[in-house]
Parts: sequence; C-alpha cells; structure tokens
Amino acid sequence: MCGIVGYIGKRQAAPILLDGLDKLEYRGYDSAGLAVFDGTRINIVKTAGRLKALEELTHDGQTVPGTSGIGHTRWATHGQPTDINAHPHFNKDETIAVVHNGIIENYRKIKEKLVRKGYEFRSETDTEVLAHLTDYYYKGNPLEAITKVMHRVEGSYALGILFSDHPDTLYAVRKDSPLVVGQNDEGCFIASDVPAILKYTRDVYFIENQEVVMLKEDRLTFYNVDEEEIPKESTHIDWDVEAVQKGGYEHFMMKEMHEQPKAVRETYEKHLCGDRIVLDELKLSEEEIRDLKRIHIVACGTAYHAGVAAKYIIERMARLRVEVDMASEFRYRNPIIEKGELVIVISQSGETADTLQALRNSREKGATVLAIVNVVGSSIAREADSVMYTWAGPEIAVASTKAYSAQLIALYLIAMYFSDIRGTIDGKEYQQLLRDLKKLPEQIEMLLSNKERIQRFANRYLAAKSIFFIGRGLDYSLSMEGSLKLKEISYLHSEAYAAGELKHGPISLIEEGTLVMAALTQEDLYAKTVSNIVEVKSRGAFVLALTNAGHPDIEKVADYVIYIPLTNRYFTNSLAIIPLHLFAYYVSVGKGNDVDKPRNLAKSVTVE
Repeated sequence: MCGIVGYIGKRQAAPILLDGLDKLEYRGYDSAGLAVFDGTRINIVKTAGRLKALEELTHDGQTVPGTSGIGHTRWATHGQPTDINAHPHFNKDETIAVVHNGIIENYRKIKEKLVRKGYEFRSETDTEVLAHLTDYYYKGNPLEAITKVMHRVEGSYALGILFSDHPDTLYAVRKDSPLVVGQNDEGCFIASDVPAILKYTRDVYFIENQEVVMLKEDRLTFYNVDEEEIPKESTHIDWDVEAVQKGGYEHFMMKEMHEQPKAVRETYEKHLCGDRIVLDELKLSEEEIRDLKRIHIVACGTAYHAGVAAKYIIERMARLRVEVDMASEFRYRNPIIEKGELVIVISQSGETADTLQALRNSREKGATVLAIVNVVGSSIAREADSVMYTWAGPEIAVASTKAYSAQLIALYLIAMYFSDIRGTIDGKEYQQLLRDLKKLPEQIEMLLSNKERIQRFANRYLAAKSIFFIGRGLDYSLSMEGSLKLKEISYLHSEAYAAGELKHGPISLIEEGTLVMAALTQEDLYAKTVSNIVEVKSRGAFVLALTNAGHPDIEKVADYVIYIPLTNRYFTNSLAIIPLHLFAYYVSVGKGNDVDKPRNLAKSVTVE
C-alpha cells in the first residue's frame, strides 16, 4: 500500500526519489521520508503528512546531497502516523537504513529477542525490527545479512536497504509485496510500482518472491534466498508517460472517467477476430468449458462488484453456476473447490494481497485459475494459469472507474465466449451482443458529455447525511458499486440494498428528505422496483431514478430521473455506472475533499 523508490547512479538521488514518490501518491500514505548517502554517512529526513511537507523540508531535495538513496511513503499499520514512525528506519549506529512495505507478522517475538541483546527501539513500527535484525546479522557481507533476515521473518515485505559500508550498492528485497527494478545510462532504480520510474526507463524487472537485487550504478544482479545468482528477463512497458499525468484535468479521477470509452474499446478489440470472440489466453479447451460445473469469482472492493455483475450475467447467459466471494473471506473459509471448476480472480493492480492469496489457495486445491488484471507482469498475472488483461492503462485515482469498466467488458467477453461454446445462445443473439458491445464506447461518451446535469444535482446534496442505493438483479450489483464510490471519496454514509429486501429491515431508516437512488435498468424487474420507489416515497424519501431511455412514466413516481441509452440487458451496468461515478466525484469536489487520494485508503492493498 505504501510507496518505495530507490536510486543509485550518476545524478543527485533526492530529487529523483521525490519525483518517484509523487508518482506513487495514489497508493495512499500518511507520512514520507528519504535516506541518502552523502559520501560520509546516511542522512534521513522524514515527516508525517503529505509529500509536500517533505519537499519543503528538503528544499525539493537540495539539502540532502548524494547519489544513492531510498524514499518511502507510509500508510500506518503499526503505530500512529508520526515523524518517528515514518520511514526510513536506522539501525543503532545509523549505518543501515531500511524502507519497508508490508507487515512483519512475527515482529514482536523478534523485537523481544533484540531488546534482550541490547537493541533500543525508537518507533512503534514493525519495520524498525528489520533495521536492527539486519544489523544483528551483518558481519560485513550485506547479502548474507539480508538472506538471514529473510529466513527469520514471517509476513510480507518489499525492502530497500542502504549500507554506509557499501556506498556504491543499493539492495532490494521482495516477498508478497510488489517491487520492480530498472536501469538506464545514468543509474539503477527500484520502485513499488512502474509509474515511479516510467520517465527513466521502460524496461523493468518484476522481482519474484524471496529474491534479492543488488543495484550498482551500472548494473543489476539478482539472487535467490540461498545467495545464488539467478537470470532475469525484463518486461517492456508500453504506457505513454502522459498516461500518468493529469492532462489538463483537475483530478485524475475525472481524466480516467473520460478515458473509459478508450479502455472499453481496447479491452474488447484485443479479443475480437472478425465477428468472433477469441480468448487465446484461456487455457481451457472447448470440451472443458462445456463440462464446467461451477465458476468461483474472487475479488475485493470494486473488482468484487464487477464479479457480482458477472454472476448474474454468466448464470443467465451461459446457464453455469457461479459463486462470488470477497477474497478476504474466501481465503479463510476453506472453500470447496472440485475438479472441473474454474476460479476467476479480479484485481486492477494484480497485487491485491487477499486476492493473490486466494489464487494460491485455489491452485493448491487443484483449481484452474484465470486472472483478470490491468497490470502486465504483476504477481497475480504471473501466478495464475491464465491471464486476461484489461487494457485500461495506468489508473492513478484511488477510486477505480475505468478499471471497473474494463473489468466488466472482460467478464462480458467470457460470458459470451462460454455461452457460444456451451450452446446456450444462438448465432443471432451472439451477433447482436457483439453489435451492442461495440456501441458502448460511444454511449459512454454521450453520458460523459452531459456531466454538468449530474454536477447540478450533486451540489444539492452536499449536506446529505445518509444515502441509499437500491436495485434488483444487475441493478443491485450496480447499487453496490455506486454506494462504495460515494463512501470512498465523499465520506458520506451510504448503503446499497437489494430493493426487495427493504421491507425486511432497512426501510425503517427512511425518513423525510432521505435520498434514495433507485436503479431500474432491467426490464423484467422494472415494475417491482417501481413499487419499492413508491414505498420509500411514502415515507418521505427524495428519489433519484436511473433507468433506460423510453420510460417517461418513471417521472410520475421519482423526483429526479437520469436516463441511459438503450443497450442489451446484460450491458446496462457499463452505462448506468457513469452517472453514479460522476455523482460521487462532484459531491467529493463540492465538499472540498482530496478526490484522488481519499483519507485512509490506498490504491493497491498489498497487506491484509
């Protein structure tokens, strides 16, 4: 969740570290710091708060000279977000500096041992244990000390380590927390995510679990936990540098919402050959697809909501049983997975800790795992049996928009592909689905072009205390995502309910002036949801209805109506989510919140 950047080379390190940390702000953090070797000693500067405070403290890095260093943005897990708890952390003699992403699960036991050995701790963090434990094992050989630490600690970690005894070398280590390294003519780099070093190199190495990298000014050397040198192949990143810039928009979130038509188009075009869907990356034969007994979809947050939508679509279209689980629950409930079943894991970053572990657990049980991810070379992409990429490009805003839209498209393609092979749709319906799919980018653009109408409505509800989203079927999955987005960035209390459940308790919360957003995009459930609108209206609710074009009758029962263009019943979430995302965005802006970096949240949740 935190951000790591490191550099060793010919240039001054601090400005490069600050620039890289700036590119990682989207990951979520509450403090920041740098450690730079100045030719004599390692100097650490760190502070609670935003990166801007660190930039001011160091005069944009000018007061921290040196050509090798590590930087960090911390999201607090152990100890409050204070200057002392911020990274980097020193050993007792201030000759070793460490930055760390992840959680050391046995840090208390190690800390107790180190205290008995005379070590003193300044912070409340688990990371300081790593600095002192490295010092404990260090006898002049950094690689030997690091591998001994790796054998001793339990949990997840990505580390950047400086030794003042070896000023020409920087070390990086990884287990279950993402880390990449790269090189150009002026030096070598480490980062917890590609955007931090994209302006310096497009060829990166994704570090695998239990690997160590030794970085010098002109070379990278990779080792396993047994200190054996290992070969490594680089991955070329095709992202445009401008893709991680705001491009004239006030916020990344608005920019990324406007990139949804492109993300949708590129995701389906990658899998079309003429008038057929081709999923070459799926390592299942047609016979295996016809014999499938069940699909498990596992994900977190917004990706989970895409999975809930897929359940409705795949079951109805392909007549195939689907279970959807939150990864944080799936990994601990010892799920029953049998031969002939498929597990689909969904993650924007490809590094989501709970989803990654769910993948591993599923493979241990013998399941075939298909990953839907957005980041090429990510951990989930590398460890799954098959990977289907969503071609959304880098998504910087913490609140996901275009990645969600691309995930929906990937799931539509799977549903259509399976349905065609299983014979549950005929050729005529298959071709109509393709035609409707190809219309989505233009229809999304049309909805985005009318965003001012959503802005005016949002401005009326900046003072709302509680908002409810209701819907049935696919509209329920839509409601879940709309509610989450509003919570994430506006900090308003909101809840999503299956509309038919209102009478089973939630309707007691409806009172005069309560805002209820009702989704009615499923024609076979339209009349039922209208009845639910009448129920909440009679109790004083103000109702915003979100429905398909061609339903002017809804204006008789709802107070405000948003229409989406007509599309296939399976694809309505792709259109209906646009106004809901816009609503959340404008409420957040109106309340003066940090839209791209909401409090307490991180883009890539790499810890439990």
